[in-house]
Amino acid sequence: MENDRIGLDRFDRAILSELARDGRMSVTDLASRIGLSKSPTQARLRKLEKDGVILGYRAMLDPIRLGMDHVAFVEVRLTDTREGALSAFNQAVVKVPEIEQAHMIAGNFDYLLKVRTRDMTDYRQFLGETISQLPYVASTSTYVAMEAVKEAVLADVT
Repeated sequence: MENDRIGLDRFDRAILSELARDGRMSVTDLASRIGLSKSPTQARLRKLEKDGVILGYRAMLDPIRLGMDHVAFVEVRLTDTREGALSAFNQAVVKVPEIEQAHMIAGNFDYLLKVRTRDMTDYRQFLGETISQLPYVASTSTYVAMEAVKEAVLADVT
């Protein structure tokens, strides 16, 4: 998959918007909602999948009902920011399920991580045993989220 943006027309955007709201709808329902017949809708859907615009389909889980309601954002500073160190850190982070998001930042620190655990006790242990042990970690600063005001997946592509 290339990182290049691809051109999307109004039907492609409508497909993406509808599927972002309900990824389980049938192609027939999708076609009806976007105003095309089933065959061209199905062809467009396959192309969006092949081009990597649609990465997959999955169930959205409620982390609070699953007992994972502690969210912390962690600033990470590395001891080394050369390409090898960045690559080692990136590869390690991808393997850690408690890290929901990891972003390289241009600023006073190197990475911002979104971490989800059961509670503060679990987070404290996770910080000491996992985050601090990631390659090239020099220091961290933690910010605990008190409430999620907005958490969403991309649903509007217009």
